[in-house]
Amino acid sequence: MVSSLAFIFLVGLCFAAIFAKLKLPRIIGMLFAGILLGPYVLNLLEPTILEVSPDLRQIALIIILLKAGLSLDIADLKKVGRPAVLMSFVPACFEIIGFIVLGPMFFGLSVVEAALMGTVIAAVSPAVIVPRMVHLMEQGYGTEKSIPQLILAGASADDVFVIVLFSTISGLAQGGTVSATSFAAIPISIVLGIILGGIIGFVLAKFFENAHKKGGHIRNSTKVVILLGFAFILVSMEKWLKGIIPLSGLLAVMSMAIVLQMNSVNRVTKRLSEKFTKLWIGAELMLFVLVGAAVDIRYAAEAGFSAVLLILLALCFRVCGVFICLLGTHLNKKERLFCMIAYTPKATVQAAIGGVPLAMGLPCGRLILTVAVVSILVTAPLGAFVIDTSYKKLLSQKE
Repeated sequence: MVSSLAFIFLVGLCFAAIFAKLKLPRIIGMLFAGILLGPYVLNLLEPTILEVSPDLRQIALIIILLKAGLSLDIADLKKVGRPAVLMSFVPACFEIIGFIVLGPMFFGLSVVEAALMGTVIAAVSPAVIVPRMVHLMEQGYGTEKSIPQLILAGASADDVFVIVLFSTISGLAQGGTVSATSFAAIPISIVLGIILGGIIGFVLAKFFENAHKKGGHIRNSTKVVILLGFAFILVSMEKWLKGIIPLSGLLAVMSMAIVLQMNSVNRVTKRLSEKFTKLWIGAELMLFVLVGAAVDIRYAAEAGFSAVLLILLALCFRVCGVFICLLGTHLNKKERLFCMIAYTPKATVQAAIGGVPLAMGLPCGRLILTVAVVSILVTAPLGAFVIDTSYKKLLSQKE
């Protein structure tokens, strides 16, 4: 396994650097590194690391959610108002509906399987969007109308919303039945996840604060370990309570981080967010390289054109959702067009959960993983390129 980790880190970093030089997202290079190292090309990764790949990807997803929760400023959502709230779930719902409508036509999927595929693909990518929106804010493009803030705030919540739906619908797919009781479990799991995570976040905030007041300084690195420990427990509780009480472990993780951020003093959460940013460097490599290694390129080639067409058509549904969210706002046509463009790239969430249905042993698992990877390869570079080349034409710069 040690040699496999060496290949993952070194080859992954090398390909990431090459793609960055080509002005393409680094994550695309990591995916190609995984495909090259995987069992379907050079076969340089040991079976042991491929066996634990689903667990490693889940750890990466937890790190993403903790970082997002610690970084998400609730004040931004309040400042932007209704459009940010709508952008956090409406476009994703439209895209999932697109997959439910089109999935059975393209691949003969059942409604539940198509919905599951939709929840995997529907999330937008923080890895592509966040650095570009931060750049726009630094340059003053669109900031007078809070356009970068709108996209950042909405995209952060969009990911969480989609992941919660995925965890619920994947349970339906495993059970094979759809009933009113099953759908009633969705709001219950959401509410319980928010409450449980919020309680733990509040307790941790007070614990860190009291330790600071009493002079018992807790190192930020130790706080990171504590947060990871509680996050792992919350995700595990979802499995422990399965069939007894519906609980969204991933939403609980996000809720814990948000409440901790809201109740902390002395800028502690900003420093913790920086720690998770550093931790993400290694987690990102593991995530994208291992996802690439799981892709059977022969199967991907067979599903390729149909998968690309399905993704592009589903994006049309998403764009319609963004358009509806922006109705009644003070944005002009060019600014609305930019928001639609900026809300299309896929990457991080697709890599994190794309292989989960396959790991669950679902018949549609390999197809979902293939479409997830194709969505990254198509939308991440295309979305990044269009954002980078259009913002000066579509947005006004603050004087």
